[in-house]
Amino acid sequence: MAFNKCGGWRWPTPRLPRQNGGSDVGPTRRGKGSKLMLLIDGNGLPLSVNVHSASPAEVKLIEPLLDRHILGDHSIRLIYDRAADSDPLRERLAADGIELICPHRKGRKRPPTQAGRSLRRYRSRWKMERSIAWLQNYRRLVTRYEYDPQRFLAFAQLACLHKVLKRLKPL
Repeated sequence: MAFNKCGGWRWPTPRLPRQNGGSDVGPTRRGKGSKLMLLIDGNGLPLSVNVHSASPAEVKLIEPLLDRHILGDHSIRLIYDRAADSDPLRERLAADGIELICPHRKGRKRPPTQAGRSLRRYRSRWKMERSIAWLQNYRRLVTRYEYDPQRFLAFAQLACLHKVLKRLKPL
């Protein structure tokens, strides 16, 4: 049973087996799922986290993640993988003063937009992969048990807060 807003109890709505598992759940190669988008600083500390359906492209999810960023100032560089190789995204981020550093996709028809010097910073992407691996230690984030996306986002934010507090141990 679940508690509704007016204070009484209500039964959860029955779902058919092929029905969606809640909002922000979309089709993937292995069934249905959600995407956790994570923004970290240069040391691997989480700054922002967002939950989306698995179906939209990651290029469309970067800007909402930057909008959820709590601190007022953005960094000058954003390091991402090949999924973010989009010239319109580069232009929109450049208008905000953010340089997108990501390698070009293999089948790219347009001329390259980045020099090799800026791609050297891509080597520090291992910090992002390490932060994602840290979040995989939390079972509730690996398998989504919550129907409500706000609860799943709350658990993701709690895991990020736990990582920040662990890093800032008292002396």
